[in-house]
Amino acid sequence: MTSAGPATHDPDPRFTFDYQALDELEDDQRFTRYWDIEPLMRGPQPVPDWLVTDRASVETDLGILKTGKEADVFLLERAVRGQPGVVLAAKRYRTNEHRDFHRNAGYTEGRKTKDSREARAIAKKTSFGREAAAGQWAWAEWESLQRCYAAGVPVPYPVQIDGTEILMELVTLDGEAAPRLATARPEPGLLSDWFDQLRTAMTAMAERGFAHGDLSPYNILAAGERLVIIDLPQMVDLVANPLGMEFLLRDCHNVCTWFVRRGLDVDEQALFSDLAASCW
Repeated sequence: MTSAGPATHDPDPRFTFDYQALDELEDDQRFTRYWDIEPLMRGPQPVPDWLVTDRASVETDLGILKTGKEADVFLLERAVRGQPGVVLAAKRYRTNEHRDFHRNAGYTEGRKTKDSREARAIAKKTSFGREAAAGQWAWAEWESLQRCYAAGVPVPYPVQIDGTEILMELVTLDGEAAPRLATARPEPGLLSDWFDQLRTAMTAMAERGFAHGDLSPYNILAAGERLVIIDLPQMVDLVANPLGMEFLLRDCHNVCTWFVRRGLDVDEQALFSDLAASCW
């Protein structure tokens, strides 16, 4: 098997490895492309201490974690052989023959695509258009993750994007993937704290002019005492999108309904009013 040598833009001479080892990889393994992709396709600085970034790192598929309508999430271990590694979540938007995008067009109101050819192909739902749509949704989620992370919103650390695959922090609880909020049964004290966390997160987003757009107990992870928001490709601009406030109100309804059913007295209209006021 022939392979190119190390990339010339490698920022650290320590990141080297024997390329003959490529022949030793299993079918479910690959060398990391972290340093081969463009800088804008890697996560924000500073890089967390837990993230393995050595060029000699091998990434091993550990199996599927979650299936979805447009993408599946896999477990991926990244490690240098003989050293402790890290398990990441790999979200992969499906290949053309297995993909069927169900996202409501309302989410994309106010968004612009620079490539008119792509826009026409997506509108006509051609094979190329469906391929382009996958890339656009992956890139939209990547940008949303970075935007939220920079704003202090509790989201997984975005590691990298490569094509239609996003690698991100795997949020865990007791060594396992953290469960969704929908399955949680917290004590009253923790329930109140969780609502405060979500209100703070939603406010941070609204202050910057955007909303999750599809927030519910099914895309919030309960990692012990903290909550982490996931699934962000449909994030909406509250100003540019004419339906932005409707999506924000729906987020408030979905969140408050779950907490009310668990016994916490919260008002979705009051939450919406506070968030709407923070937009301006």
